[in-house]
Amino acid sequence: MGVEAERNFVEHLPWDEAARRIARGAAAILPVGAAAKQHGLHLPLETDRIQAERLSSELAANIDALVWPALTYGHYPAFVEYAGSISLSAATFEAVVTEIASGILGHGCRALFVLDTGISTRTSVERALARLDAGHVLHLKIHDGPRYRRAAAELARQGHGSHADELETSLMLALAPELVDMSRAEASPMIAQAMPGRLTQTDRASPNYSRSGSFGDPTLATLEKGEALLAAMREDLAEQAATFLAALSRTEGRGAAS
Repeated sequence: MGVEAERNFVEHLPWDEAARRIARGAAAILPVGAAAKQHGLHLPLETDRIQAERLSSELAANIDALVWPALTYGHYPAFVEYAGSISLSAATFEAVVTEIASGILGHGCRALFVLDTGISTRTSVERALARLDAGHVLHLKIHDGPRYRRAAAELARQGHGSHADELETSLMLALAPELVDMSRAEASPMIAQAMPGRLTQTDRASPNYSRSGSFGDPTLATLEKGEALLAAMREDLAEQAATFLAALSRTEGRGAAS
Protein backbone atom coordinates (compact mmCIF):
# COMPACT_ATOMS: atom_id res chain seq x y z
CA MET A 1 0.00 0.00 0.00
CA GLY A 2 1.46 3.37 -1.01
CA VAL A 3 1.89 6.42 1.21
CA GLU A 4 -1.06 8.23 -0.35
CA ALA A 5 -3.34 5.26 0.18
CA GLU A 6 -2.22 5.00 3.81
CA ARG A 7 -3.34 8.61 4.40
CA ASN A 8 -6.92 7.41 3.97
CA PHE A 9 -6.60 4.99 6.92
CA VAL A 10 -7.42 6.69 10.22
CA GLU A 11 -4.95 4.44 12.06
CA HIS A 12 -2.11 6.25 10.28
CA LEU A 13 -3.36 9.77 11.09
CA PRO A 14 -3.18 12.00 14.14
CA TRP A 15 -6.65 12.75 15.46
CA ASP A 16 -6.67 16.40 14.35
CA GLU A 17 -6.00 15.46 10.74
CA ALA A 18 -8.85 12.95 10.89
CA ALA A 19 -11.04 15.74 12.27
CA ARG A 20 -10.10 18.07 9.41
CA ARG A 21 -10.89 15.41 6.82
CA ILE A 22 -14.26 14.75 8.42
CA ALA A 23 -15.03 18.48 8.59
CA ARG A 24 -14.27 18.78 4.88
CA GLY A 25 -16.90 16.13 4.14
CA ALA A 26 -15.03 12.83 3.99
CA ALA A 27 -17.19 9.72 4.13
CA ALA A 28 -16.22 6.69 6.23
CA ILE A 29 -15.62 3.06 5.35
CA LEU A 30 -15.67 0.20 7.85
CA PRO A 31 -14.18 -2.96 6.31
CA VAL A 32 -15.51 -6.28 7.58
CA GLY A 33 -13.11 -9.10 6.78
CA ALA A 34 -11.97 -12.03 8.88
CA ALA A 35 -8.32 -12.51 9.79
CA ALA A 36 -8.97 -15.72 11.75
CA LYS A 37 -11.04 -17.80 9.34
CA GLN A 38 -9.74 -20.84 7.49
CA HIS A 39 -9.56 -20.60 3.71
CA GLY A 40 -8.54 -24.07 2.68
CA LEU A 41 -4.98 -25.34 2.56
CA HIS A 42 -3.85 -22.90 -0.11
CA LEU A 43 -4.94 -19.50 1.29
CA PRO A 44 -4.12 -17.75 4.59
CA LEU A 45 -6.61 -17.17 7.38
CA GLU A 46 -6.41 -13.43 6.69
CA THR A 47 -7.84 -13.79 3.18
CA ASP A 48 -11.01 -11.81 3.91
CA ARG A 49 -9.12 -9.00 5.62
CA ILE A 50 -6.83 -8.63 2.61
CA GLN A 51 -9.83 -8.28 0.32
CA ALA A 52 -11.66 -5.91 2.66
CA GLU A 53 -8.72 -3.58 3.20
CA ARG A 54 -7.64 -3.46 -0.44
CA LEU A 55 -11.14 -2.80 -1.74
CA SER A 56 -11.75 -0.20 0.96
CA SER A 57 -8.50 1.57 0.12
CA GLU A 58 -9.39 1.76 -3.56
CA LEU A 59 -12.93 2.94 -2.84
CA ALA A 60 -11.67 5.60 -0.43
CA ALA A 61 -9.41 7.04 -3.12
CA ASN A 62 -12.37 7.25 -5.51
CA ILE A 63 -14.90 8.94 -3.24
CA ASP A 64 -12.82 10.82 -0.63
CA ALA A 65 -13.30 8.62 2.42
CA LEU A 66 -11.49 7.60 5.56
CA VAL A 67 -11.07 3.90 6.26
CA TRP A 68 -11.43 2.65 9.83
CA PRO A 69 -9.51 -0.44 11.03
CA ALA A 70 -11.00 -3.63 9.65
CA LEU A 71 -13.36 -5.60 11.85
CA THR A 72 -11.48 -8.89 11.69
CA TYR A 73 -13.61 -10.97 14.07
CA GLY A 74 -17.19 -11.73 13.12
CA HIS A 75 -19.90 -14.35 12.87
CA TYR A 76 -18.33 -17.26 10.95
CA PRO A 77 -19.80 -20.43 12.51
CA ALA A 78 -19.22 -22.68 9.49
CA PHE A 79 -15.43 -22.81 9.95
CA VAL A 80 -14.71 -23.22 13.67
CA GLU A 81 -13.64 -26.87 13.40
CA TYR A 82 -10.51 -25.80 11.52
CA ALA A 83 -7.55 -24.62 13.60
CA GLY A 84 -7.21 -20.87 13.98
CA SER A 85 -10.79 -20.05 13.03
CA ILE A 86 -12.75 -17.93 15.50
CA SER A 87 -16.44 -17.00 15.39
CA LEU A 88 -18.39 -14.54 17.52
CA SER A 89 -22.05 -15.18 18.22
CA ALA A 90 -24.41 -13.35 15.90
CA ALA A 91 -25.65 -11.17 18.78
CA THR A 92 -22.14 -10.21 19.88
CA PHE A 93 -21.06 -9.38 16.36
CA GLU A 94 -24.20 -7.31 15.79
CA ALA A 95 -23.53 -5.34 18.97
CA VAL A 96 -19.92 -4.71 17.98
CA VAL A 97 -20.90 -3.42 14.53
CA THR A 98 -23.60 -1.21 16.06
CA GLU A 99 -21.22 0.41 18.55
CA ILE A 100 -18.42 0.98 16.05
CA ALA A 101 -20.72 2.32 13.34
CA SER A 102 -22.47 4.60 15.81
CA GLY A 103 -19.14 5.91 17.02
CA ILE A 104 -17.93 6.66 13.49
CA LEU A 105 -21.10 8.56 12.63
CA GLY A 106 -20.88 10.35 15.98
CA HIS A 107 -17.65 11.99 14.84
CA GLY A 108 -19.61 13.71 12.07
CA CYS A 109 -18.85 11.60 9.01
CA ARG A 110 -21.45 12.43 6.41
CA ALA A 111 -21.86 8.80 5.33
CA LEU A 112 -20.69 5.36 6.40
CA PHE A 113 -20.11 2.41 4.11
CA VAL A 114 -19.74 -1.00 5.74
CA LEU A 115 -17.79 -3.03 3.19
CA ASP A 116 -18.56 -6.66 3.98
CA THR A 117 -16.62 -9.58 2.51
CA GLY A 118 -18.62 -12.26 4.34
CA ILE A 119 -21.80 -14.21 3.83
CA SER A 120 -22.68 -15.29 7.36
CA THR A 121 -21.98 -11.73 8.53
CA ARG A 122 -24.62 -10.11 6.39
CA THR A 123 -27.67 -10.54 8.60
CA SER A 124 -25.92 -9.19 11.68
CA VAL A 125 -24.59 -6.19 9.76
CA GLU A 126 -28.05 -5.46 8.35
CA ARG A 127 -29.58 -5.59 11.82
CA ALA A 128 -26.88 -3.35 13.25
CA LEU A 129 -27.25 -0.72 10.54
CA ALA A 130 -31.04 -0.78 10.85
CA ARG A 131 -30.57 0.82 14.27
CA LEU A 132 -28.82 3.81 12.73
CA ASP A 133 -29.86 6.60 10.36
CA ALA A 134 -30.62 4.74 7.14
CA GLY A 135 -29.97 7.85 5.08
CA HIS A 136 -26.32 7.91 6.12
CA VAL A 137 -25.27 4.24 6.11
CA LEU A 138 -24.94 1.68 3.33
CA HIS A 139 -24.05 -2.01 3.53
CA LEU A 140 -21.74 -2.88 0.63
CA LYS A 141 -21.74 -6.64 -0.01
CA ILE A 142 -18.84 -7.31 -2.32
CA HIS A 143 -20.37 -10.31 -4.12
CA ASP A 144 -23.80 -8.80 -4.79
CA GLY A 145 -23.12 -6.21 -7.49
CA PRO A 146 -24.54 -6.87 -10.96
CA ARG A 147 -21.19 -6.75 -12.75
CA TYR A 148 -19.58 -9.18 -10.34
CA ARG A 149 -22.51 -11.59 -10.50
CA ARG A 150 -22.42 -11.53 -14.28
CA ALA A 151 -18.67 -12.07 -14.41
CA ALA A 152 -18.85 -14.90 -11.87
CA ALA A 153 -21.57 -16.66 -13.83
CA GLU A 154 -19.56 -16.36 -17.06
CA LEU A 155 -16.21 -17.45 -15.63
CA ALA A 156 -17.00 -20.17 -13.08
CA ARG A 157 -16.41 -23.75 -14.16
CA GLN A 158 -16.87 -25.43 -10.78
CA GLY A 159 -20.04 -27.33 -10.02
CA HIS A 160 -20.46 -25.79 -6.59
CA GLY A 161 -18.70 -23.37 -4.29
CA SER A 162 -18.62 -20.17 -2.27
CA HIS A 163 -15.58 -20.42 0.01
CA ALA A 164 -11.88 -20.69 -0.85
CA ASP A 165 -13.18 -21.87 -4.20
CA GLU A 166 -12.46 -21.12 -7.85
CA LEU A 167 -13.71 -17.54 -7.63
CA GLU A 168 -12.20 -16.50 -4.30
CA THR A 169 -8.87 -18.10 -5.16
CA SER A 170 -8.85 -16.29 -8.50
CA LEU A 171 -9.48 -13.00 -6.68
CA MET A 172 -6.54 -13.68 -4.39
CA LEU A 173 -4.31 -14.47 -7.37
CA ALA A 174 -5.10 -10.95 -8.56
CA LEU A 175 -4.82 -9.27 -5.15
CA ALA A 176 -1.99 -11.11 -3.39
CA PRO A 177 -0.51 -13.88 -5.56
CA GLU A 178 2.45 -14.31 -3.22
CA LEU A 179 0.05 -15.65 -0.57
CA VAL A 180 -1.59 -18.29 -2.78
CA ASP A 181 -0.12 -21.80 -2.85
CA MET A 182 -1.83 -23.47 -5.80
CA SER A 183 0.13 -26.67 -5.18
CA ARG A 184 -2.03 -27.17 -2.08
CA ALA A 185 -5.38 -26.21 -3.65
CA GLU A 186 -7.87 -29.02 -3.16
CA ALA A 187 -11.47 -29.31 -4.35
CA SER A 188 -14.17 -30.23 -1.85
CA PRO A 189 -16.51 -33.14 -2.51
CA MET A 190 -19.85 -32.20 -4.04
CA ILE A 191 -21.96 -30.96 -1.14
CA ALA A 192 -25.70 -31.44 -1.38
CA GLN A 193 -26.73 -27.98 -0.22
CA ALA A 194 -26.02 -24.87 -2.26
CA MET A 195 -25.12 -23.23 1.06
CA PRO A 196 -23.77 -25.89 3.43
CA GLY A 197 -23.93 -25.81 7.19
CA ARG A 198 -20.86 -26.10 9.38
CA LEU A 199 -18.02 -27.65 7.41
CA THR A 200 -16.19 -30.60 8.91
CA GLN A 201 -12.74 -32.01 8.25
CA THR A 202 -13.27 -35.14 10.38
CA ASP A 203 -16.72 -36.60 9.71
CA ARG A 204 -16.48 -38.26 6.32
CA ALA A 205 -20.13 -39.32 6.54
CA SER A 206 -21.29 -35.73 6.83
CA PRO A 207 -22.77 -34.01 3.76
CA ASN A 208 -20.58 -31.04 4.73
CA TYR A 209 -17.27 -32.91 4.76
CA SER A 210 -14.27 -31.03 3.37
CA ARG A 211 -10.79 -32.21 4.27
CA SER A 212 -9.17 -29.00 3.08
CA GLY A 213 -11.82 -26.54 4.26
CA SER A 214 -12.62 -25.36 0.75
CA PHE A 215 -16.18 -25.35 -0.54
CA GLY A 216 -15.76 -25.53 -4.29
CA ASP A 217 -12.84 -26.20 -6.63
CA PRO A 218 -9.92 -23.79 -6.21
CA THR A 219 -7.80 -25.82 -8.65
CA LEU A 220 -9.70 -24.08 -11.46
CA ALA A 221 -8.59 -20.60 -10.36
CA THR A 222 -6.51 -18.38 -12.66
CA LEU A 223 -5.05 -14.89 -12.52
CA GLU A 224 -7.06 -13.89 -15.59
CA LYS A 225 -10.33 -14.84 -13.91
CA GLY A 226 -9.28 -12.96 -10.81
CA GLU A 227 -8.49 -9.78 -12.71
CA ALA A 228 -11.88 -9.87 -14.43
CA LEU A 229 -13.73 -10.53 -11.17
CA LEU A 230 -11.80 -7.81 -9.36
CA ALA A 231 -12.49 -5.24 -12.06
CA ALA A 232 -16.21 -6.02 -11.91
CA MET A 233 -16.23 -5.83 -8.12
CA ARG A 234 -14.44 -2.47 -8.12
CA GLU A 235 -16.90 -0.99 -10.59
CA ASP A 236 -19.90 -2.23 -8.61
CA LEU A 237 -18.61 -0.79 -5.34
CA ALA A 238 -17.68 2.55 -6.88
CA GLU A 239 -21.07 2.91 -8.54
CA GLN A 240 -23.03 1.95 -5.42
CA ALA A 241 -21.09 4.39 -3.26
CA ALA A 242 -21.29 7.24 -5.76
CA THR A 243 -25.04 6.76 -6.23
CA PHE A 244 -25.58 6.78 -2.46
CA LEU A 245 -23.52 9.92 -1.96
CA ALA A 246 -25.29 11.69 -4.81
CA ALA A 247 -28.68 10.90 -3.26
CA LEU A 248 -27.37 12.11 0.11
CA SER A 249 -26.19 15.38 -1.45
CA ARG A 250 -29.62 15.98 -2.95
CA THR A 251 -31.23 15.36 0.41
CA GLU A 252 -28.80 17.70 2.13
CA GLY A 253 -29.43 20.32 -0.54
CA ARG A 254 -33.18 20.18 0.01
CA GLY A 255 -32.65 20.45 3.74
CA ALA A 256 -30.47 23.53 3.36
CA ALA A 257 -32.95 25.16 0.99
CA SER A 258 -35.80 24.73 3.43
